[in-house]
Amino acid sequence: MEDKVRSERRFYVLRTLSGKEKKVKESLEREMARPGSSLFTERLFQVIVPTEKVMTQRGTKKVIVERPYMPGYVLIEALLNPDLQEELRRYPDIVGFLGNSTPEPLSTADVNKLLRRVDLESEQEGTYDISFLVGESVKIVDGPFVGFSAVIEEIYEDKKKLKVMVKIFGRKSPLELAYTQVEKE
Repeated sequence: MEDKVRSERRFYVLRTLSGKEKKVKESLEREMARPGSSLFTERLFQVIVPTEKVMTQRGTKKVIVERPYMPGYVLIEALLNPDLQEELRRYPDIVGFLGNSTPEPLSTADVNKLLRRVDLESEQEGTYDISFLVGESVKIVDGPFVGFSAVIEEIYEDKKKLKVMVKIFGRKSPLELAYTQVEKE
């Protein structure tokens, strides 16, 4: 019997109101933990909101924020039956399932790919949501040239570095700096 139950557990995609993914996850997990909620505890096993860490600039500070990389969608692992399906549809901030009237489970390959990305995102320091332009002036905030102004000469997106020209003692000198070592002026 245990093997049959395991083979029926599948991942489905819930459509939610954009920006409410975390709230939906928290309320479903609360419902799963509630003792009298047999429908949720016996049929709903896992709720995942795939997120990514993004470095962004707020004013003069660089901040790492975590945001969903699939806005408006939440993954659930469930033994889906009509009762659970109907209960989830009536839940606040849930619009429905991907596949609407007949929710389609994700393929094992898609699930593995998504879960692998979730694991990688949790280990990484994040991506950058700061755009730099060649010719733009920046202020150096880290390293031996703190406080100096520089002009961007080249941008190395793959390395997350910039080649800048700094005026030192009346002469221009090239430097290679990480995105985190500069801020926009």
